[in-house]
Amino acid sequence: MAEFTLKIRRYDPQSGEAPYWDEHTIELEPHRSVLEGLLQAKAKTDGSIGVRCSCRAAICGSCGVRINGQPGLACHTHLDAAAARSEDGVITVEPMGNMPVIRDLIVDMDAVHWKKIQRVTPWLINKTPIPEREYIVPRESMVDVTQTAACIQCGACVSDCLTMEVDPLFVGPAALAKAYRFVGDPRDAEHESRLKDLSEDPHGIYDCTHCFKCIEACPKGVAPMNQIMRLRRIAGSDHHIVDRNNGHRHEAAFGTLVKDHGLLWEAELLPRSYGGDSWFGKFAPAAGLELVASLPAITKALLRGKVTPMGALKPHKIPKEDLAAVQRIYDVIESRDERIELNLYITGTDAENAENPVETVAAAAPSAGDEEGLTR
Repeated sequence: MAEFTLKIRRYDPQSGEAPYWDEHTIELEPHRSVLEGLLQAKAKTDGSIGVRCSCRAAICGSCGVRINGQPGLACHTHLDAAAARSEDGVITVEPMGNMPVIRDLIVDMDAVHWKKIQRVTPWLINKTPIPEREYIVPRESMVDVTQTAACIQCGACVSDCLTMEVDPLFVGPAALAKAYRFVGDPRDAEHESRLKDLSEDPHGIYDCTHCFKCIEACPKGVAPMNQIMRLRRIAGSDHHIVDRNNGHRHEAAFGTLVKDHGLLWEAELLPRSYGGDSWFGKFAPAAGLELVASLPAITKALLRGKVTPMGALKPHKIPKEDLAAVQRIYDVIESRDERIELNLYITGTDAENAENPVETVAAAAPSAGDEEGLTR
């Protein structure tokens, strides 16, 4: 047995009082969970502590909280590990973010999380005619959606989503990962309509800012941001959906500029995103209007020294050999007959090209933080 101190954020919206911190000392074996510590404090010290839990086996997702500032499952976090990660040995426990607090550590998931899930039509829409017996689905397709199907709807990714902090209307990482569950399923009949809907929505797939917070937060390795990137690629590259948000054009311009110069040329990104993926894009009326609208921000950046006139007018330069290496990567990927998507459950190696790292498809399972959505 060992002593641990839990510092719990308490808040009752109905009381009219401000949130406050409440400390409790518990005695448990170090390998026990933070949830067990909370339940002991509730049973022995203060029965009014509000905490939600159910399975205690990291399956139901009910006990999602922030522990030492990081989202996680209270039942899946050991007391000794939590104490070691804290600055002073005190384990702080707070309710999840981006959702209204009902009481103490209990948040209203119906108001945000489940509302977002309902937004993406979270069920299969059958192709017709429906077969008399079962659907025969390729094994690779089922393995492909296994990663998103592993989601337990704990809301940890929603809690730490930076986009949702500034744009509460953003569909969100959990819901968009759920959307890929059906876009990646060959039995679903509405792939294109799902993708067009989420592409055209100004708070849809192109609203994600690639902050990686949802990947870090997820206790099940779903990697929601990677699934959002895959939705984008399928929408733009496979279904050729050119959205009104200019999201697909923006990504195309980003890729072309890096291919041509080795680094991003920021001054060219905006006009190309609105006027077309070439140097002449800036002369398109839509690009001109956007440039005029952006003049206040550009002027402020110039005055504060964040941008220089020559830095904006000329592209960045890197050594020729480095630029050639970047362009070889593009040549290898673009020469493939089809795009290869990898998730945590699909790995492989290209034995013939194992000596050349540029030519290697995947030497091992990709990391969950791969911004390209686990694609090679």
